[in-house]
Amino acid sequence: MLEQRIQQQFFDSADLKYAAAELLSKPIADAVSALVGCITGGGKVLSCGNGGSAGDAQHFAAEFVGRFERERPGLAAIALTTDASILTAVGNDYSFEVVFAKQVQALGAPGDVLLAITTSGNSANVLAAVDAARQKDMTVIALTGNTGGKLRERLVDTDVMICVPHDRTARIQEVHLLVLHCLCDAVDLQLLGEPEST
Repeated sequence: MLEQRIQQQFFDSADLKYAAAELLSKPIADAVSALVGCITGGGKVLSCGNGGSAGDAQHFAAEFVGRFERERPGLAAIALTTDASILTAVGNDYSFEVVFAKQVQALGAPGDVLLAITTSGNSANVLAAVDAARQKDMTVIALTGNTGGKLRERLVDTDVMICVPHDRTARIQEVHLLVLHCLCDAVDLQLLGEPEST
């Protein structure tokens, strides 16, 4: 019984990935264009999210600053989820709702990209970061799920919405990780060309 349940998790995840592949390939490609334009223009990517999405924000920044699968110079990315002193100071002195927005206001610049990750699309602190990015003339790449929630209403034509068509957080996050790997792979392809065959 337990093994069947475990297998079903794999099947459900695989089914969603197949279903999402065609739906998400265009917005992912649009996000790649935004990221490449940002990086080649001397900009940086700021990423944020809560819980598992915070982990994804950090994972993305690590792949950019370090490397994905090929050697290349580091790319400018900062996860806004990692500085405990900033998070606790802003959370204590203002509110948890602005822990990311304050950092976007301080670190963001026109031409930068905000990678906003929220499975529901309703995380108040991520929405506030999107509003702060708008004031800074930054592009927003929204990584969300289900209907996109309130985040969908915050975006403009130059932003990119990557919305996983599912209502279960675990499934959405599994696709989010694949999306992040697709972004890293495609950015490297645009910057470095096709990898040499071995």
